[in-house]
Amino acid sequence: MQLSSPRLRAALLAAASLTLVAAVLPPPKPLGIGDRLFPELGNPGYDVLSYDLSLTYKDNRSPLDAVTTLEARTLAPLERVNLDFTHGTVASAEVNGEPARFESAGEDLVLTPARPIAANTPLRITVRHTSDPRGSADGGWVTTEDGLAMANQADAAHRVFPCNDHPADKAYFTFRVTVPEGYTAVANGIPGALPAARAGGAAQWTYRTLHPMATELAQVSIGRSAVLHRTGPHGLPVRDVVPAADRERLEPWLARTPGHIAWMEERVGRYPFENYGVLIARARTGFELETQTLSLFENGLFAGEKEGYPAWYVEAIMVHELAHQWFGDSVTPRTWSDLWLNEGHATWYEALYADGLGKYSLERRMREAYQRSDQWRAAGGPPAAPKAAAPGQKIGLFRPVVYDGAALILYALREEIGAAAFDRVERRWVAEHKDGTAGTEDFVRLASQEAGRDLSAFLRPWLYGEKTPAMPGHPDWSAPAAGKTAAGKTAPGKTV
Repeated sequence: MQLSSPRLRAALLAAASLTLVAAVLPPPKPLGIGDRLFPELGNPGYDVLSYDLSLTYKDNRSPLDAVTTLEARTLAPLERVNLDFTHGTVASAEVNGEPARFESAGEDLVLTPARPIAANTPLRITVRHTSDPRGSADGGWVTTEDGLAMANQADAAHRVFPCNDHPADKAYFTFRVTVPEGYTAVANGIPGALPAARAGGAAQWTYRTLHPMATELAQVSIGRSAVLHRTGPHGLPVRDVVPAADRERLEPWLARTPGHIAWMEERVGRYPFENYGVLIARARTGFELETQTLSLFENGLFAGEKEGYPAWYVEAIMVHELAHQWFGDSVTPRTWSDLWLNEGHATWYEALYADGLGKYSLERRMREAYQRSDQWRAAGGPPAAPKAAAPGQKIGLFRPVVYDGAALILYALREEIGAAAFDRVERRWVAEHKDGTAGTEDFVRLASQEAGRDLSAFLRPWLYGEKTPAMPGHPDWSAPAAGKTAAGKTAPGKTV
């Protein structure tokens, strides 16, 4: 039969090219960038510049229809492109505007383009897929009473959308979320436009980030929500997202956020993003989460002192997640072993805030942490070289040793170099690494510069030692003998 359609001929030639390319390549396999804790997370050969994610929500029982487009630049010649993606069904894929063969290998989606891609060239990938909120025990989508939210830390963003799912590869994001009538969608960043009408009363909400973001910090909230607006320091837009039925009860808590931001700015400098807010979800997660510009909290945290936590503790946890916007979000860990820089700093400012309220002194908390530190190191490894989580328990990475155990390092550093030099370290850290990634050795180097001497010999035992070093300025502090339990306890609850 004679082929008379140029479009049909082009489609058949493209399909034939894909078949020939696939025939000479070895079977696909999952790749990674070699992170010590997540060796198959992230992918080599390219740098993602931006994501454009379109999602269509029906209900909590149905997969969302989705289209993910990413713009990248190749770092090496590529015959295949690996993306992290699982827990969804792929309908089609394109690479630089041409159909691409797609296969799964482990938790990777492996694309074979029609022709190899040269190094240092633009790379545009479009994947049409589903995003399944069901069976989300390993993270990703969180089912709420009235919709969905995201909790992608540490390695669950690729349960929601195809991506390069490692914090070392930050990118800009655009979200386009279509929801039924009566629902509100909110995502990281600022609104791109007014909600656009769709068939059947549905509406599409659009948001975009003005700063690069790690995939684990992406947030999309869908629900029967109220969005409350107020102004923070320097005219900073503050928007909170809460269940509409709870807005009056939660308002006294939300009204405290501008003051929290001002408190943090006094200590580390200007807030680093385009806006901030609190997302309160009717869900049970077991943690709070610093998703960029919109921190996720369980509704139960704000139940009141008769049913839940004391007010001072709730405020301190709110400051913990806010502090992450500087430490973890703006300055992102280069590897997951650098997690202590996120959680240690957030815990430090949480503890400092509680100390200022006169409810739980910083010195008491640090002394109690010191008493437990050897036990934490034995259970979870040293702060800067934590043990990997057990299979099926990814949240297990977030152990006490990277919270109070890491804040203890900051306390020791302040005792060693003095409060003035320590404050300079903190301000310079978030200023020099803003919108970037940094690791433990970067912190040691910067602290040494501000101290005017090499701190490697001092800090390395604190960061990597099996046992906790002596605390400067506190010769009376000692760790408990092996097998004994330390007196006292740290503050309750868990944050991420």
